[in-house]
Amino acid sequence: MWIKAPHLRPTQPLGLSASRRLAVVAAGLWNTRGLTMAQDSRPDTYRALLERGRWFASLPAAHRDALLAHAVLRRLPAGAMLFRRGDDNAGLYCVLEGAVRIGAAAVGDREAMLSVLESPQWFGEIACLDGGPRTHDAQALSSAAVLLVPRPALERLAAEDPLWWRFLGQLLAEKVRALFAGLEDLTQLSAAARIARRLLALSQGHGMLAEGLAHRTVPVNQAQLGAMLSLSRQTVSEVLRDFEARGWVRRHYRAVELLDWPALSQASGAGPR
Repeated sequence: MWIKAPHLRPTQPLGLSASRRLAVVAAGLWNTRGLTMAQDSRPDTYRALLERGRWFASLPAAHRDALLAHAVLRRLPAGAMLFRRGDDNAGLYCVLEGAVRIGAAAVGDREAMLSVLESPQWFGEIACLDGGPRTHDAQALSSAAVLLVPRPALERLAAEDPLWWRFLGQLLAEKVRALFAGLEDLTQLSAAARIARRLLALSQGHGMLAEGLAHRTVPVNQAQLGAMLSLSRQTVSEVLRDFEARGWVRRHYRAVELLDWPALSQASGAGPR
């Protein structure tokens, strides 16, 4: 389920005016069914879904065609590992259906979790750029479908057209911006503001979705949200209970539904801009 929603300041792409950042919440819901066509294994079937992501949509048409021409579809059952930290680089991935957890093996009773990726977010570009091993684990939180552009194919494309290195660098730069913003939040914001901001950021793919689009429901539980923000599960539970009482969110099993974007934006410290 998709909804129009405002962007948060930390993940706001450069060059957008303040008036464009004030996208009005509501007005239209979209269902990705019909875009994803779950039983169809042709990558090109997912083009409309992929174009809801800013990075893919920003590529020249010929480069989008080339990426899809070399891509293959992979399906994962819930809990399956796509790759582990230290694994060889297999290529560039994009989430098409379901959700993928990015993190590391749990230490003690604490889960090391960086983010949750949903469609149509791309990942795996670090190892593609530096040729090194995977930096983190990637695991399907639910049954999932991902697009894979194999490493040999990506390297051939880059050898034929060096612009690909710039495009991959842009993909990485978007995530570095979000990372720096998240580190700043850890030191400057209250627990409630950090939770509100992270929920909004996750719903918008950390700014990687097309302008004004967001996922209505974020597939994280309280422990996972706490792990991302260095907060205890109890603190997250108390804050979400308060948000729910105010009508800003609705808690579900392993998910949080966002109901009031303006209120959450205000609570995050972003406010109208």
